[in-house]
Amino acid sequence: MAQRLTYRRRLSYNTRSNRVRAIKTPGGKLTWLYEKKPARGPRCGDCATRLSGIAALRPRQYAQISKRQKSVSRAYGGSRCAGCVRDRIVRAFLIEEQKMDIDLAMIILKYKYESVEMVRTEWKY
Repeated sequence: MAQRLTYRRRLSYNTRSNRVRAIKTPGGKLTWLYEKKPARGPRCGDCATRLSGIAALRPRQYAQISKRQKSVSRAYGGSRCAGCVRDRIVRAFLIEEQKMDIDLAMIILKYKYESVEMVRTEWKY
């Protein structure tokens, strides 16, 4: 008959943080081996896809690795994916273009209005 096992820590419920698997020790005794939770890894803040180039670790391990391993050498590196950064840059460029078009239209209207006023003042009724 199989040997019965009890948890080695205080938590006595089968929760996500209390995952175990049975192993046999070198002395031939059967015991529980506590497993660590799998790391989900960093995700993009806009589209929630996995960020490539950054290790998937548990939160405490990020404090122990160097800065270059936690980010990518790009604008918003380590926070947003490349596609979302590209979208932000294109959106900003298009907004600036739109502002320039509005300014140009206002200048044209202003000159047109001034020329109409000039014709009205020169014309005597």
